[in-house]
Amino acid sequence: MYSRRMTTPERLIEATRELLWERGYVGTSPKAVQRLAGAGQGSMYHHFRGKPDLALAAIRRTAEEMRAAAARVLDGDGSAYARIEAYLLRERDVLRGCPVGRLTMDPDVVASDTLRAPVDETLDWLRGRLAALVREGVEGGEFDGALDPGRTAATVVATLQGGYVLARASGSAAAFDTAIAGLLELLRARRVGAATDLSRTE
Repeated sequence: MYSRRMTTPERLIEATRELLWERGYVGTSPKAVQRLAGAGQGSMYHHFRGKPDLALAAIRRTAEEMRAAAARVLDGDGSAYARIEAYLLRERDVLRGCPVGRLTMDPDVVASDTLRAPVDETLDWLRGRLAALVREGVEGGEFDGALDPGRTAATVVATLQGGYVLARASGSAAAFDTAIAGLLELLRARRVGAATDLSRTE
């Protein structure tokens, strides 16, 4: 499944990431990881102290990738609204859900301060980056000055994660798309000049 160029630790981490996403922490057994990674028990315990240590490495990798993917869009070119829109509309495997968000619903991850830390840090980072972007838009005169950056960022993250849940519950990405479209409508309405632009189209 994995490239022969990957080191054994890399294969073990990638296998654990895949299994955590599909099965959760309890369902990610060391044997399943070894089988998927094509690694023996000795190799696994040579590189990692055990399942918790390997799971932490996998969760950290997933969190790092999520932050990097978000930053590529949120730190890009364009207005604050355009970058938020691009982030919300970027291609996603909606029915699989968010690999970080799904960890918040795993009781074993949530119960562990160590395993939960990268998840909390990533969601905090995302809210902070979105809040900074909204603040940039407010200070630049793009958004209504009454728009609260922190609350708006929290709403964006909650809508995004909630959209994944609704999509998985219904078995259709339409629920996710509808939630995102509604959020973008609300954000467009808070752009300076939005009411004027709307009146021109009537």
